[in-house]
Amino acid sequence: MSSLSASAPPRLAAVAVHVYTALGAVLALLMVHFSYAGEVELVLWLFLAAMVVDGTDGFLARHFRVKELVPGFDGALLDNIIDYITYAFAPMVLLWSAGFLPGGWLGGVVASVPLLASCYQFCRSDAKTEDHFFLGFPSYWNIAAFYLVVLSAGVAVTTTVLLVLTVMVFVPIKYVYPSRTEIAWWPTMTLTTLWLVLYAVILAQYPSPSVWLIVVSGGYVVYYAALSLHLTLTRRQSTEVASA
Repeated sequence: MSSLSASAPPRLAAVAVHVYTALGAVLALLMVHFSYAGEVELVLWLFLAAMVVDGTDGFLARHFRVKELVPGFDGALLDNIIDYITYAFAPMVLLWSAGFLPGGWLGGVVASVPLLASCYQFCRSDAKTEDHFFLGFPSYWNIAAFYLVVLSAGVAVTTTVLLVLTVMVFVPIKYVYPSRTEIAWWPTMTLTTLWLVLYAVILAQYPSPSVWLIVVSGGYVVYYAALSLHLTLTRRQSTEVASA
């Protein structure tokens, strides 16, 4: 067997990982289509599917040595494109089309603000730090949209939440990258997995989900934010002491 044929299966597996990531573009297309069709619940299920893909493709890429076997293809760029359209663009389409934003042109303005902020963030060279954190609110607009929808938030609340989170994009807090930040990796990944399960259970109960389940799932959001802020402040203090 030639070396070329021997290397074909690993290379095909590596390419398949990129195809798996790229399926997020199809999910995003369906999100937009069903948003305008009024299928809010289905769009939220598609959000979950996109998060599962995003949460697993990195593991697969490292396992199948994608960078080594397909060096001419920029998987990081593909990942950013998919993340932008599934985590930022599609959620704004859902909230606007489903009536969670102000009517008329003002709704378009409110939806555009997070999108523009995310454009800035996704193009920052330090958006993902070398020690595997996100710098600034990591454009989890799909998660924000999920809670706003299942809680039946009003226009004023939705608008306020989006604007506050937009500001947080520019605040230099280092947010945990659940699948890659080494500190507290096991509890974070365990809680992330449980949160995804709760997401599915809450959605299965939609449009009348258990408030208690929503509160319990919100505990993960509090944990994530608290851990990120704690690590940011701790590392900042360590840096100040070292430079003193």
